[in-house]
Amino acid sequence: MAVALLGNTIATGAMLYVLITILGPISGAHFNPAVTLALWLEKRVSHQRAVGFVIIQTIAGIAGTLAAHAMFDDPLLQWSEKLRTGPSQWFSEWIATLGLVLTILGCVRYKPSAVPAAVGLYITSAYWFTASTSFANPAVTIARSFTNTFSGINPDHVLAFIVAQCLGALTAVMVYRLLIKEST
Repeated sequence: MAVALLGNTIATGAMLYVLITILGPISGAHFNPAVTLALWLEKRVSHQRAVGFVIIQTIAGIAGTLAAHAMFDDPLLQWSEKLRTGPSQWFSEWIATLGLVLTILGCVRYKPSAVPAAVGLYITSAYWFTASTSFANPAVTIARSFTNTFSGINPDHVLAFIVAQCLGALTAVMVYRLLIKEST
């Protein structure tokens, strides 16, 4: 299990760096509804665009899961049986998302060019310092309910993760406004 987690961690962090570097200048690298929520609250993205982003993020996450199944010759359609629930998991998702969103808002404020590295490194480390392995992304949470691999989440547990992630994003915006935005 630890080797699989390490492999998943390295691949995710590295690919986030690449995708954010390439797609950031084109689309703002909107891959995460929790981040989109925070940027909407900060009036950096319109309501209509935010809704569109969330729809596309969710569809793309599910498509990515199906693509992974196809690459590894797994059945395309699956439902996860992996149990991920309880206060420690939800708290982990709140912490993971709070940290991710605060990392992004802080980098955008002080050093936008650092966003790809900071996000890749944050998610790489958050895999290991959270009990939940840091989904920190509602679209990823939904997508992971479509895989019965070690990275999945039982569909019955998705809503609580998403609530924790949205609360983490809201908390990050409040902390950002108090500590970073107001101090400059």
